[in-house]
Amino acid sequence: MLSLGMARTTTKEIARAADCSEAALYKYFASKQELFVAVLGERLPRLGPLMERLARDPGTRSVEDNLTEIARVAALFYEQSFPIAASLYAETQLKLRHENAQRQIGAGPHLPIEGLADYLRAEQRAGRIRAEADASTGAALLMGACCQRAFAYDATEAGRSPQSLDEFARAAARTLLAGLG
Repeated sequence: MLSLGMARTTTKEIARAADCSEAALYKYFASKQELFVAVLGERLPRLGPLMERLARDPGTRSVEDNLTEIARVAALFYEQSFPIAASLYAETQLKLRHENAQRQIGAGPHLPIEGLADYLRAEQRAGRIRAEADASTGAALLMGACCQRAFAYDATEAGRSPQSLDEFARAAARTLLAGLG
C-alpha cells in the first residue's frame, strides 16, 4: 500500500507481502477498506486514543501542551498515511466507493476532527477555552493544517516543511489557542 497506494494495491499483492493467501486475508478482514483501517491503526501514530484520553481528563496539562501533542501526532499520521490514501481521491467513483465503505465500518477522515472537537468542548466545560469558541471549526483548522503540511511541502524546492515537526506542532497549537482564547 505504501509503494502503490491503496487504490492500485490488490488483495493478491497484500496477501503475497503478508505471506498468506487471499482467503486468509478475508478470514480476518471483510474488505480491503477494513484492512486499510487496520493498517492505519496498527502502523501509524494513534490519534483516536490520544484525543479520547484528553477529552476524559483535559486538565492534567496546559491546553497548549495538549494541542501541541495532538498536532505533532496528527502531522505524523497524515505524513505517513498520505502516500497510501492519496490515490483513493484521484477518481470520483473510487472516492465514493471508499467513502461508502468507510461509513459501513464506522471509519473515516472525519473521526480525528470529531475527536479533537470533543476534546476542545471538554476544555470549554473546564473553563480553559472561551465558551463561545467554535470547537468543531477549531478542530477542522488544526487537523487541516496538519494534513496540508503532509501534502504541500513535498512540492517545495527544499522538498520539506520550513519548520521541524516540533516547531510546526507548537506554532499550530499556539495559533489555534490564540483564536480559542
